[in-house]
Amino acid sequence: MAEVKHISNSLEDTKKIAIDFSKCLKEGSVVAFFATLGAGKTTFINNLINSFSKEDIEVTSPTFVYLNIYNLHLPIYHFDLYRIRNERNFEAMGFNEYFTLNGITLIEWAENIQNILPENTIFININHIDENKREIIIDQKKEMLLNC
Repeated sequence: MAEVKHISNSLEDTKKIAIDFSKCLKEGSVVAFFATLGAGKTTFINNLINSFSKEDIEVTSPTFVYLNIYNLHLPIYHFDLYRIRNERNFEAMGFNEYFTLNGITLIEWAENIQNILPENTIFININHIDENKREIIIDQKKEMLLNC
């Protein structure tokens, strides 16, 4: 895996990082987000999803419904697994099928299913440094970096 670190000092910085990263994604990409509550997962995902759309989309975390689907050029499956406690619950709902569909899968609170994430999963850790500052660490396969 190759690790790329970014420092975001503002919402605009985070937007740019998310948009630049979105250009690396393709059909079948799975992105797992790790961060504490309020660190900026949904902000990053909002900017990423909107980079695929011609119009502004209101992106909210699907905390109580687990999954939002955005039908864009490629479908984007946005999971919030805060309320799912283990892989067994995730699989029982049939959600693991989304790993093999023809879209992009984004997973907030991915630590709750970490043991069943596909081998090609891209990991994003967002660390809250202060009110406006975040460290965004993207771990991805080296081949992906070369193609992006």
